[in-house]
Amino acid sequence: MKHRLLTLAFAVLASTFSLSAQTLPSPDQFLGYPLGTQFTPHYKVLDYFRAVAAVTPNMQFEQYGTTYEGRPLMLATITSPANFARLDQIRQHNLQLVNGEAKTAANDPVIVWLSYNVHGNEAVSTEAAMKTLYTLANKSNSSQQQWLENTVVIIDPCLNPDGRERYVNYYNQVHTLIPDPVLSGREHKEPWPGGRANHYYFDLNRDWAWQTQTESQARMAQYNRWMPQVHVDFHEQNIDAPYYFAPAAEPLHDIIKPWQRKMLTMIGKNNAKYFDKEGWLYFTKETFDMFYPSYGDTYPTYNGAIGMTYEQGGGGRAGIMVLKQDGDTLTLTQRIAHHYTTSMSTIEVAAAQGAQLLKDFSDYFYEASHNPDGPYKTYVIKSGGNTEKLAALSLLLKKNHIRFGYGANGAKATGFNYFNGKTESFAIEKEDMVINAMQARSNLLKVLFEPDSRLTDSVTYDITAWALPYAYGLQSYAVKEPLNAERDTLLIPVAAPVNSERSYAYLAKWNSVRDVRFLSALLKRKIRVRLAEGPFTAGGKSYPAGTLIITRAGNEGAGEGFDVMVTGLAKTVGVTLDVANTGFVDKGVDFGSEKVHYIKPMKVVLVTGTGISSLAAGEIWYYFEQQIGYPLTIVDEANLEQLNWKDVDVLILPDGNYKFLSEKDKAGKLKDWVSNGGKLIALQDALFQVGQQDWGIKVKKEVPGVDEKKEEYAVLKSYANRERDGIRQAIPGAIYRVQLDNTHPLAFGFSDTYYTLKQDDRIYEFMDGDGWNVGILKKDNYLSGFVGTETRKRLKDGVLFGVKEIGSGKVVMLADDPLFRSFWENGKLLFGNALFMVF
Repeated sequence: MKHRLLTLAFAVLASTFSLSAQTLPSPDQFLGYPLGTQFTPHYKVLDYFRAVAAVTPNMQFEQYGTTYEGRPLMLATITSPANFARLDQIRQHNLQLVNGEAKTAANDPVIVWLSYNVHGNEAVSTEAAMKTLYTLANKSNSSQQQWLENTVVIIDPCLNPDGRERYVNYYNQVHTLIPDPVLSGREHKEPWPGGRANHYYFDLNRDWAWQTQTESQARMAQYNRWMPQVHVDFHEQNIDAPYYFAPAAEPLHDIIKPWQRKMLTMIGKNNAKYFDKEGWLYFTKETFDMFYPSYGDTYPTYNGAIGMTYEQGGGGRAGIMVLKQDGDTLTLTQRIAHHYTTSMSTIEVAAAQGAQLLKDFSDYFYEASHNPDGPYKTYVIKSGGNTEKLAALSLLLKKNHIRFGYGANGAKATGFNYFNGKTESFAIEKEDMVINAMQARSNLLKVLFEPDSRLTDSVTYDITAWALPYAYGLQSYAVKEPLNAERDTLLIPVAAPVNSERSYAYLAKWNSVRDVRFLSALLKRKIRVRLAEGPFTAGGKSYPAGTLIITRAGNEGAGEGFDVMVTGLAKTVGVTLDVANTGFVDKGVDFGSEKVHYIKPMKVVLVTGTGISSLAAGEIWYYFEQQIGYPLTIVDEANLEQLNWKDVDVLILPDGNYKFLSEKDKAGKLKDWVSNGGKLIALQDALFQVGQQDWGIKVKKEVPGVDEKKEEYAVLKSYANRERDGIRQAIPGAIYRVQLDNTHPLAFGFSDTYYTLKQDDRIYEFMDGDGWNVGILKKDNYLSGFVGTETRKRLKDGVLFGVKEIGSGKVVMLADDPLFRSFWENGKLLFGNALFMVF
């Protein structure tokens, strides 16, 4: 309440100031301090934008969304008065260019979108946004006013308000009266989890295509309403780095067109002109590539824009002032000046090149619709009885304005099978999704579905494989001929009405995260649920292992509302129920068998804190709260000793470095808890640390063959090639095929294959006795993405996913991250199995 009152008071003050004076306030005048002398809280930034809008008739400032913590997401749009008078007409005409419904006109302005502060603790760019707005709104700046005749400038002053406020609040509480530039000072030591990510610790600059977070979803809805020709994403990098701007480093995805590359260079040279004038250092064509499709530079580029990242040295450790290694002092004022300069320089080029930009933009989408890039003209995604995963994929495609349908005008087709790598004939069923590439967004479609992207340089900044058929675990084909879908919507048979008077039990399938959410909803309402350990047949229908069985027996506590509750929850979640009128099955074990197991509601603890990956912890936190709706206790590692271990059923250790695992007594207490019936889910580096203990989990070590010969001069290396030498052991993110034992509960709901995103060279030795090798890599299981030669040799014949039994408890081994950035859809079921199904 106090925050809202302060905001309201400041807004009233701003309005009074602006309307009484009817003059444009500078940031310094409005804020009461010079830009660069302190970090501005988010509400004051918005108040300044509102004050400018109040005296600028050719500007609008509108809310487009709300963060998880309730902060408004805002967009400012400014252009010339003439353009502003027909603003929506300009927007709609621009969309007609995208859809091939219109041609460019002489008076069309270029749309330039400037995105500031996607990483919260890279807080300088929001300060620069205020200066940029002031310059554009100031009528005395004749050059900039001329630019606005040819441009519509959209400014998002802060893409990540929650993360930025986490940083700004911390810094403003701890900095010294006179900023201390010494890097070891407290104001340069931001505590865990830092302000980089959003509320759930997601990196919003990796979420453009996937749109898992509410901020991304709201922003992309607006982005796709406008479809700008130029987009800039403002960042910060390490303190000692000079400024970075386009052109980007290789690898550049080969979908990027020559005209886009040319324009990147043109804008970069204009930026360089201004930096040269001031004697500021900068670099281009290094470090920051354009390959992974979900960045703020690549996603716009794959959608016909000139997408760019600008990186200022600084970041969360820089504060107001910091001493660099070369002895110079970097100030917030300097950082603002650099971002402001590239902002204005970019608008200048866009205004000057407007006609050519618009022509190339229009041609881009015409070519995409009439002559799609690449060999494949259609993608067919098989339903395979999993309408839930297909529905999740359809939602992602809709968010990205990719058109699709179902069925096809030919019963047979020939295409590349993603799962076995062969070209073969297949049948197209009426439930199968069909995506014809002859559409405006075909370039993005190609990037998201290409089986293996071509790398022009193996030194990359992010993952190198992401094909959606693997991420969703849906059998798919890439076809070289264009195929048309028969219908726009999926025809789902209407389930027969449930006769609750005769129901002995309800049966629910188990093959998607939607089913995990249904189970969670039942458990929270104290409905007893069982699972089938093996397949069975009931009422003439076959059910796989993992099928949920909700019997009337044992749920008498729900009273007369049992049927209404179960069927109502199923309808809410979107799960189809079958009714069993008897516990006597046609084939398999009956519902009262000891092989039909009760699923116990569990008390789950997630460990977080210093040394632990905030991104990995955030994925799990988000999974529980936003995707399956199950209660979760989050405990800092430093407070683990305060836990009442008797009240903990499941302990989750996300990727990270755990101090307590290196302390013998504390690690021993954890093992005792597991031995007494606890379930430990250990992921990535946490699993590696557990593997260093005497728990029977062993990291597989490479054993050189006896016939291997070492070259006499192998140790001699070129200094200039040191980057290339290092990548022989790299694996920034590649897709591997995993063989599953789907008779084990950890793999319920899957076929005998899972596709994993591998980001390290960790693999574990096969277990015998009291261990289960559920997901293994065999020889030649690599599918796509870059893997260094030495790493590729090691990644074979070992365990990635397994269960180690210790006493009456278990360790669930997840060597890879099944919840990666929340877009790896198929992994969400795997994690649900680890949580609920491993008994």
